[in-house]
Formats: sequence, structure tokens, C-alpha cells
Amino acid sequence: MWPLTFISENNFENHVKATIEKYGEKLESFDLKRFNKNLIDPIKLIFDKTVYGSSWSEIVSNEIFRQRDKSNNNDIGYFHQRIFQYINNCEVPPNGESGGWDVIYRNSNGIEIPYAGKVKTIYVEMKNKHNTMNSASAGKTFIKMQNQLLSDDDCACFLVEAISQRSQNIKWETTVDKRKVGHKLIRRVSIDQFYALITGEEDAFYNMCMVLPEVIEKTVNNMQDARVPNDTVMSELIEWAEHLDGKNEDMSIAMAVYMLGFSGYNGFY
Repeated sequence: MWPLTFISENNFENHVKATIEKYGEKLESFDLKRFNKNLIDPIKLIFDKTVYGSSWSEIVSNEIFRQRDKSNNNDIGYFHQRIFQYINNCEVPPNGESGGWDVIYRNSNGIEIPYAGKVKTIYVEMKNKHNTMNSASAGKTFIKMQNQLLSDDDCACFLVEAISQRSQNIKWETTVDKRKVGHKLIRRVSIDQFYALITGEEDAFYNMCMVLPEVIEKTVNNMQDARVPNDTVMSELIEWAEHLDGKNEDMSIAMAVYMLGFSGYNGFY
């Protein structure tokens, strides 16, 4: 029995599959050349290994994960935004269209906004994390929302955060031109509260999270072209270390790591 009432099982599985496919080349294996494509910092790796009491294998794996993770946030942003195309009364405009909003939610019966009455439309700007906007970006977003209110007097504008500091639906206050500004129809909303508003189900986001792990696993298992990375960085470093003059195996690997960043420096060649 499919537990989500606001999205069908087929649509949810298709959306998860599309998100996994967005990972694209990040699923490709790391060899030493790719690992050092943007030049790693050997001294940082050696500090991290020693201070955290890790093995070389753990430190290398962590660095590979960091490099993959660096470009994954956009893919997860895709998941958070595009899921709303399957939910009633929601529109997810193509990039740059319909004012550049991430999601537009309409309800002809009216949408209750805390302490602000009812509106027919909500325009949404989505962010993955609450702290991803600097003051300039926040000011620009707020002005965009102000302009939308001026052109549509039956709407509200939401800054929806996937990772918020708390569950909330509050007036958004920020700084524009060194002045603190706010408006009752410009709101800062955690994603669980947004799900609750548009579905009418308080625990809609929680329920989605509860089915997500199983659906991801099922989808990956069913994808014939899903790639499981076979990273060779550590084995290549060990092979390289065998030809370097270190006091022991650990120092030989350290020398190999040094050579990734410092091969042209005095004393290293």
C-alpha cells in the first residue's frame, strides 16, 4: 500500500530516478589523475590524517567523497524543487521563465497565511540550506519578492529552506541597503511547513522522507546503467610509493601525496 497521498508511487519513483541520473559523471570512478585534477593540498591531507587518527585509505576516501559531494548539492536541489511538479496546484517553471520562481502554488479557494489573511498564489524561492545566501543575495531576493507583491496584490512570497534551523513559517526579515526590512506576505518557511501547507497534511514531508531510502535503493537496483564507482586512487598511491624513498610505508605514501602537489617544487624533483 503506497503511503503518500499527494504523489503517486510511479511519479515518485520517476522523480527519484531522474535525480539519480543527474549525478551523471560524479558516479564515474576516481583514478589518481582525476583525484588531483584541481591539485589537492598535500599538507592538509597529512594534517587531517594525523590529527584525526585516520589511515591513508580513510583520508583518500574522504577526499574523494568531498570532491563528489561538492557538486551534488545542485542535484539535491533538483530533487527538492522538481518534486512539486507532481503535486496538485503546483507549477515548476522552466529555468528563467515565469519570473524565475522555483515553484508557484495556486489555490482558488485561498491559502491561509499566518497573521496575514488569505491569498490565491504563493511564489517560491527555494534554498537547500538556511545559510547559503550572503547579505547581497538575500537583499536581491527580498527586492524580487517586493516587486512581485507590487504586481500581484493577491499573493505571498516564500523563501523555502530544505535545511532550516527549525520548523517555521515566519515573516522574513533581512537587510536591504543597510536597513532592516520585512513584510507579512514575504515569509521564511521550512520545507516541512511548505509541504504541510500545499498538501493539507502536517506530516507530509516526514512521510516522504520515510519512503525515500527504500525507493532510492529499489531504483538504483533497477537501473541497468547505474554505476558503482571503483576508485583506484589508493592502490595507485601505494604503487607509486614503492618507488619513493621513505623511511617506512607510511612515509612513502606521504611522499607520494606530496608529489601530487609539489612535484615541481625545490627538493621534490
